[in-house]
Amino acid sequence: MKALRFIFYILLVVMMPVVFYMALVWVPPAMGLGDASRILYFHVPVAWSSVLAFLAAGYYSVRYLTKEDYRYELYAWNAAFTGLVYSTLTVVTGSIWAHISWNIWWNWDPRETSAVILLLIYIAYISLYSSLKERPGRGKISAVYLIIAAVVMPFLVFIIPRIYWSLHPDMIFNTKNKFDMESSMRITLFTSMGVFTLLYFFIINLMNRAAVLEKKIQEKIHDN
Repeated sequence: MKALRFIFYILLVVMMPVVFYMALVWVPPAMGLGDASRILYFHVPVAWSSVLAFLAAGYYSVRYLTKEDYRYELYAWNAAFTGLVYSTLTVVTGSIWAHISWNIWWNWDPRETSAVILLLIYIAYISLYSSLKERPGRGKISAVYLIIAAVVMPFLVFIIPRIYWSLHPDMIFNTKNKFDMESSMRITLFTSMGVFTLLYFFIINLMNRAAVLEKKIQEKIHDN
């Protein structure tokens, strides 16, 4: 396990600079948008990571309800907290992209609106969990909330934006299920998404291990 984790870390350390080079130097700028369009290769990966965080939080919540292991409560919190950070970055970079593409910072496009709703869902969870403090049932109440949020998330991210007309470009697949992007752009985008996925799992793994260690230290201090 340690060897696998070491390989994972090395891969992340090597590939992160590669992604920055590909996004900022190697790939050509989008026609009509110039170099400012390169933010796409960071906006899409952080948006994808916010979705991963929802899935992780939902998974940990199910595990908590079935196992009643305090670790999964901590894991769910960490997943939701990282999701809050990634959702904030999604909204910020999306706003920058909107200004580049449409010359307006925000226009309540369906995808923009969905991103804001996801951010508010994360904020509501953080507020709920913090308000309950150490009360009995906090873990179960929070877990149920995150499971419901994880079920709602696909509709907000993948379905609703495709039902309503949107200015937001559907650059990966068009209506004919064909790629619209140039090959170099696709390679860069998918490489960036893969590396940011590794980065997310690195962060959540580190936070989970730290949370369990902190909990054990607190228990020892309390016992003494």
